[in-house]
Amino acid sequence: MRSASRIIQTARVTNPPWPPGSATGIGSLPGDDALEAATVVLGELPDLPYLPELPARGLGADMIGRTAALLVDLAVEFVPSGYRVTARPGIDHRRGVDHLRRDLDAIEEAVGRAGAAPAAMKVQVTGPWTLMSGIELPRGHRVLTDRGARREFTESLSEGLREHVSEVRRRTGANVVVQLDEPGLPTVLAGALPTPSGFGMVPAVPEPDARDTLAAVIDAARTATGQPVIVHCCAPRPPVALLREAGAGALAIDATLLENVPAALSDEIGETWDSGVTLFLGLLPSTDPGRLPTLRDLADPALRLVDRLGFPREILGTHAVATPTCGLAGASARWARRAMALTRDLGKAFVEPPESW
Repeated sequence: MRSASRIIQTARVTNPPWPPGSATGIGSLPGDDALEAATVVLGELPDLPYLPELPARGLGADMIGRTAALLVDLAVEFVPSGYRVTARPGIDHRRGVDHLRRDLDAIEEAVGRAGAAPAAMKVQVTGPWTLMSGIELPRGHRVLTDRGARREFTESLSEGLREHVSEVRRRTGANVVVQLDEPGLPTVLAGALPTPSGFGMVPAVPEPDARDTLAAVIDAARTATGQPVIVHCCAPRPPVALLREAGAGALAIDATLLENVPAALSDEIGETWDSGVTLFLGLLPSTDPGRLPTLRDLADPALRLVDRLGFPREILGTHAVATPTCGLAGASARWARRAMALTRDLGKAFVEPPESW
């Protein structure tokens, strides 16, 4: 049930760059061929294609290393405990930069082969809290434990995002939409993040601090693109109200995990949807399923969510985008392509539902 207990400032999505009935992916794909991945995404998800991520390529292609490659005046290296800030770019940092450059070359070539630029192109960047959770300072503590380092990383990421958006726009001719990936944010808020040594826990970050830092990066991305910013969090209990308060114009969540959420979270989702924020609903399995699901099977979590919150089902056609539940890096190439096609079909069905729905 929707609640009006709080008035929250949010970025309404009045004219999103994606049309009704759109579908997209979360970001990652299997394999290591950047041109093939870009070509498939442009073909299967024409309404909102994205710059593919290929973590199977190894170090520097993972979500932390990939986004670290965007940082301005900050560099990382890889040590036994993970990524760590270093004084100057070395081979580990350059590897991430090279992967990203090849991805940009691939999407530019794929768009050229297609003969026309898409209306919008989505890019995925690790959000500030997940990024700062996954990188250590030189003395071994996580970046998020140091206020000065947090501020420096937030500013560096914001500047790197602006440059990245400009580069993608120049290479593709498309409007750019930024997705910030924050799978680690709930752990940060809960104080459940272990220290790099594994012998302790990092203290919980207060919600106002988490919101303000995320809001700064969202604002930078929105200013650079002129488009709503998507925040993705596929945790079972995403901090929906915080993400909305931070200015997210769209939220990407795993809809298959929302069946038995607490009433407070249901209210947050309802308030968010009612405010005009678009929900990117994760509905397609991110790995090969045991059997091929029907379109109705895939739609059921979304239909139940709408009914439970008391919205007309038409909201799925106007304020929802169909996606897989998470990235497809763990899927076979065959299922990844099939999942994209089914996601596209599901998005269209949200606008023109079959009579059996």
